[in-house]
Amino acid sequence: MKVTHFSEIETDFIQRVNTMIWCSVATVDEHDRPRSRILHPLWERATGWICTHRDSYKAKHLAKNPFVSLAYVTNIMQPVYIDAKAQWVDDLDEKQRVWEFFKSMPEPLGFDPAPDIIRYDHENVGRLKLTPWRVDLVTFPAPSFKEGTRVWVQEVE
Repeated sequence: MKVTHFSEIETDFIQRVNTMIWCSVATVDEHDRPRSRILHPLWERATGWICTHRDSYKAKHLAKNPFVSLAYVTNIMQPVYIDAKAQWVDDLDEKQRVWEFFKSMPEPLGFDPAPDIIRYDHENVGRLKLTPWRVDLVTFPAPSFKEGTRVWVQEVE
């Protein structure tokens, strides 16, 4: 079932991703092959954030193709699928705000990025902003596939 506004699925979306925490994130490599890894995004409404290194394989992949696909499947009866555009945020104030956002959330959802990511203003530290163009919340069992699937789509360039 298609939903018109993110607000129609927001509560369920945030509850699911905050409970599952870890997801598989796929990028496309330089030979147009998919590559997946497990990451820990945090979400502010319909915006996702990933703290990561600017010299990672995913950074090289995103330089060629900025689109990613995420799958939260800890609960196989209620998976969440997100297709999004990723972009680097280089503004230092925003990088610090996102760093503090990660630290402010209770564990295990939140964490202090410092042990792995050095510090928020280090040149190799990046913030990936995820802007979904499609969010799919699935609920099984359901009378039909259509009734068990809620999909929100927005235009993303």
